[in-house]
Order: sequence, then C-alpha cells, then structure tokens
Amino acid sequence: MAEENQAKASASADAAPQSASGPGGSSGPGPGPRGPARGAGGPGGRGKFFRRKKVCKFCTDRIDAIPYRDVRLLQQFVAERGKIVPRRLSGVCTTHQRRLTRAIKQARNIALLPFATRH
Repeated sequence: MAEENQAKASASADAAPQSASGPGGSSGPGPGPRGPARGAGGPGGRGKFFRRKKVCKFCTDRIDAIPYRDVRLLQQFVAERGKIVPRRLSGVCTTHQRRLTRAIKQARNIALLPFATRH
C-alpha cells in the first residue's frame, strides 16, 4: 500500500508542471508556443517595418536660408489642420526646424499660408 501511495505522489508531481501552464498558456518568460518572446522590432527580431533614420532635407540640399516666400516648400512641413509638423516626424535638424518655424510664421503673417484650415 505504501508503494502505491509513493507511485501516485510521484505521478502527480510529474504531471503538475505540465498542467500549470495549461494549453496555450505561458508559465513565465522564455520561449512560448510561437518561439522566443521578443518584440517585433527588437534586436535580432524581424519586424514588419524597417524605420530608416531621418535625414534633414535642408542639410542634404545645403540650404542655409529657408525662404518664407516658397509656399510649396513650407506646405510640406505644415499639417492639414495648419499645425507645424514636429521635428521627430519631419526629420529636420534642430537649427533648420527653428528657421523653418520662423519662415512658416512669417508666411502666415503676410497671408501666404493659412493659420488654420476651414471646417
């Protein structure tokens, strides 16, 4: 009888780790059912998107002075609602972003660019 109890105890101890995670569940960090637990864009991972480092358009074209009269150029850096696109989205360097902001504000003041869109 003692032998039967020991056999049942060892069988239940062997089965416990398997049933703890359950079907499709995760029992902590480590490889899961779909492979290693890594972010989509993490180091070594193959993400969907490859984000290229943004380079300042004005630095590459060697433009020092940003003309406020060039509406077509300035409109690229103004969103639909009339807001100036931030540096992290446009990819412009700090010095050119400041000059660009000043040129956009000058163009708005002399009515070359709208302050806001009509709704």
